[in-house]
Amino acid sequence: MLHNFVLLSILYSAIIKRSFFYLRSAQTHHIQTIGGDMKVVARLKRAGACACVFSALVLAQSAFALDVGGVKIDETAKVGNQDLKLNGAGIRYKVIFKVYTAALYLADKKTTVPDVLAAPGARRIELVMLRDVSSEDFSRAFMAGIQNNVDKADKSKIINQLLKFGELFASIPELKKGDVLTTDWIPGVGTQIHFNGKPVSETLPDQIFYNSLLKIWLGEKPADSKLKLSLLGQPG
Repeated sequence: MLHNFVLLSILYSAIIKRSFFYLRSAQTHHIQTIGGDMKVVARLKRAGACACVFSALVLAQSAFALDVGGVKIDETAKVGNQDLKLNGAGIRYKVIFKVYTAALYLADKKTTVPDVLAAPGARRIELVMLRDVSSEDFSRAFMAGIQNNVDKADKSKIINQLLKFGELFASIPELKKGDVLTTDWIPGVGTQIHFNGKPVSETLPDQIFYNSLLKIWLGEKPADSKLKLSLLGQPG
């Protein structure tokens, strides 16, 4: 986003400079004919219109997208029929390596884990891979996150859904840089998981299951403590 912003700013500056060039040219040569005046005015109008367009593009880029690790993170998302807001986003690090970006979307922003888990309405957690990872390693990390953050009582209630969740990675031999894994909670429907926009699992009905997934990043032993703060919209 920063790169695009700089390019648009340069173009904007060039257009403004050209507008002043036309104006100085008109003043220097004392254009007398009506036709000459009209041409200069038309050029200024066109330059001004272009400047407005580029200004709007710059503002749109900064208002609707966030750059995290070179990944464009949308400020809003639509899950089911509900519009959601970006609650927070950050990068999952493994030692010094960037593994993926994570973005959490809720109906209203929350800054504590209990509030997130109790939030009504739809939710989304979206991961964008920043490096290649085997599905075996990825699945193992997910299951370890659940094992470390979900109590036995809750795990016993969702054992079948956990097995189905583990099976979905069998259809994905490897997650490559740029791949997108989206996990949505839709009230009255359940958890829906998409890989690069395509469904990769049947709908999983229990909200306990979805909250268990969220605890991978938001639990007492999160995958990445700084990422946890970022998802909650708190300074790292």
